[in-house]
Amino acid sequence: MSNTTDMTADQLAQQRKITAEGNPAKPAGTAGEQMLARMNKSHAECTAWGRSFFHWRGDENVLDIGCGGGANLRNMSKKIHTGHLTGVDYSKTSVAASKKTNAEAIAAGKMDIIEGSVETLPFADESFDKITTVESFYFWPDPPENLKEVARVLKTGGTFLLIAEIYGHEGLPAEVQENIQKYHLYNPTPETFEKIFRAAGFTFAAVHIEKQHGWVCVEGHK
Repeated sequence: MSNTTDMTADQLAQQRKITAEGNPAKPAGTAGEQMLARMNKSHAECTAWGRSFFHWRGDENVLDIGCGGGANLRNMSKKIHTGHLTGVDYSKTSVAASKKTNAEAIAAGKMDIIEGSVETLPFADESFDKITTVESFYFWPDPPENLKEVARVLKTGGTFLLIAEIYGHEGLPAEVQENIQKYHLYNPTPETFEKIFRAAGFTFAAVHIEKQHGWVCVEGHK
């Protein structure tokens, strides 16, 4: 869902080709690797804005769901001193890319990255102080139901941030609307976000909107 306004027609066509072949729902193959490398850069500003709603201590247990190319984990690791980070993704290509991006932290025992699905997260109840997902919620198999899994593994008093470049509202660009249809993206309105978060077991839900770019960060507390 990255901004393409500064691209030439040829660059835009090539990006669309890589996206179609790489499969943003579940990256695979060489095109998937190229797409993940691009997303590590193109999502950086939106992700940094979303992460600003966290308050860090440095000893947290942190989970990134749909860790993709691993840039979000790499940036969060700078905030963690005595805690631990875990990335999970159901794409083998994404797991490999995240491991490559975070090889040093993994070797130091500070981070683990595993293959798994948000449908059944392979973690015990109340395992994590902080959980993030960036640009992946659109593709979850059953987003309102899958949020219950996120709430299950979040500690009481913990925070979950759902960060995305788009959300449901009038006036979305035609290209974005086409992608929503093409990739069957689940893209709720702010009101629906709050409703499904509360239904999933979050005691607090706040929807933050970045006005200039139209980004969204849904903050859930348990």
